[in-house]
Amino acid sequence: MSVLVFIEHHGSELQKGSLGVLTKAATLGDADVAAVLVGGGVKALASEAATFGAAKVFVAESDDLEPPLPQPRVDVIAKVAQENGYDTILLANSVLAADVAAGLSARLDAGLNWDLVDIDADFTGKRPALQDSVYVDVGWTSTPRIALFRAGSFDASATASGEPQIVDVAVELSEHSRGAKIVSQELEESSSGPSIEDADIVVAGGRGLGAPENFSLAEELARALGGAVGATRAVVDAGWYPYSAQIGQTGKVVSPKLYVALGISGAIQHKVGMQSSNVIVSINKDANAPIFEFSDLGVVGDVHEIVPKLTELIAQRKSS
Repeated sequence: MSVLVFIEHHGSELQKGSLGVLTKAATLGDADVAAVLVGGGVKALASEAATFGAAKVFVAESDDLEPPLPQPRVDVIAKVAQENGYDTILLANSVLAADVAAGLSARLDAGLNWDLVDIDADFTGKRPALQDSVYVDVGWTSTPRIALFRAGSFDASATASGEPQIVDVAVELSEHSRGAKIVSQELEESSSGPSIEDADIVVAGGRGLGAPENFSLAEELARALGGAVGATRAVVDAGWYPYSAQIGQTGKVVSPKLYVALGISGAIQHKVGMQSSNVIVSINKDANAPIFEFSDLGVVGDVHEIVPKLTELIAQRKSS
């Protein structure tokens, strides 16, 4: 068995989800595991990627690959997979990776399983079903097989040592891959805390906070806990909080160790984005809010009264 893992990067930072998938791939029996980095200036990241379990790192470095678009990455990864005989391609879910996975499936005539949360050494994948109430086994009828994993499925663990084999890949882009251009980019406002995808703790606010200025409650609690702030779609649509913080079916999928929901009713669209969190704590004044059905701990009460006291208690505990 041979496995190729697409490692996504933003700037000079390798993405935690991709490294988690690479860490998992290294545990799949006797599989030959390699990573592929695609973009401008990525060769400097190859040694770091290798420490998460790749015996070999393919590097496709070119300014033509920036800003990041999916089709040029499909060209590169398909070439690496075909020329080196990789029968399995693994990716961590993101907006970019989902497009790349779909493109690879079409280009290689390969089966694609998505929203997976695990994979066994015999290459049987596991996917949640029936609103995450059960897990089903999924497989592939042919190779190459492509798997796209839900964000946060695996922890990234740097365990390997020694210098990896780094293989330079000539970048050859097809004509249609050059057709799309990114004409402008709006950079997300910098934050002193972790991103919601990478944070171990996420504090999310909903319409129950009452007004945009009340998001300071979520921000202060997140700061006390050392976490990140998320929001529901209704909140970002109303202009209360940036779209980059949206969690849910049309936003980001998070899997933190602790998820604190403030004034969130728990619509199915939001549930999809956070239901795989390890521990879910919800505070809502509506005792019949759907979110309590899948929370580990529910507090019925006014967030405006409870959250400031909770934040104060946490700050006191940390300072003592």
